[in-house]
Amino acid sequence: MNQVHLEMFEGPLDLLLFLVKRDDLDIQNIPIAHITSEYLAYLDLMKELNLDVAGEFLVMAASLMGIKARALLPAQPGEEEESGPDPTAELKAKLLEYQKFKEAAKFLEKRADEFKDVFFRGTPVFDASQKDLDLDLFDLLGSLREILGRAKPQTREVEAEEFPIEEKMAKIRFLLESRPSVGWEEIFSDERKRRGILACFLAMLELVKTQKIFLRQEGNLGPITVYKKEVRVDVPDPSAVAGG
Repeated sequence: MNQVHLEMFEGPLDLLLFLVKRDDLDIQNIPIAHITSEYLAYLDLMKELNLDVAGEFLVMAASLMGIKARALLPAQPGEEEESGPDPTAELKAKLLEYQKFKEAAKFLEKRADEFKDVFFRGTPVFDASQKDLDLDLFDLLGSLREILGRAKPQTREVEAEEFPIEEKMAKIRFLLESRPSVGWEEIFSDERKRRGILACFLAMLELVKTQKIFLRQEGNLGPITVYKKEVRVDVPDPSAVAGG
């Protein structure tokens, strides 16, 4: 599969915050073993999709595994505690600080949207000037993991089988040809093999990247909908043409 580079791809702290929010965890009391296994599962899926995984994701993975190993090691009797900063406390501090900046950025972005000049024609459901992807990539990966859980077990024959992304892109555009939107689940409804599902997912990301479609999610962890992006053609004013 081709490697996909995505501008909406943020750093490892973003993934950790997503996992904390999804599992309703307390940042002040993060279960390191749980968060580490979930983080590594997402990292494996990102690698399988051949996404552009930055080195900082791997550094964070190593840090989490180090913290987990340190927590699992029994303290030796009479052994003095290691001097130096506590990596668990440092991780919590980084997550809290990042969460504050992320919330501030969302507030400023919302205020900017409220005060910008936007003129609507008719009653469109969404403003075309909005971001093409209103939900995190990690939300999509979470939904993808659920769909992959229903796929047939992988075999050697399946691994050798090719699922061109171009064919999956054509399939998605065909589904949207006669209607403005389709449900996320419908995109994968006829996919039974793991590599076919992954190719379909990458095709969807490529269509988002090329601004052919956009995605919306109804509420936190709600259903995801795929929308066709309409192309507007500005028709010149006849009187202006005649006057010219």
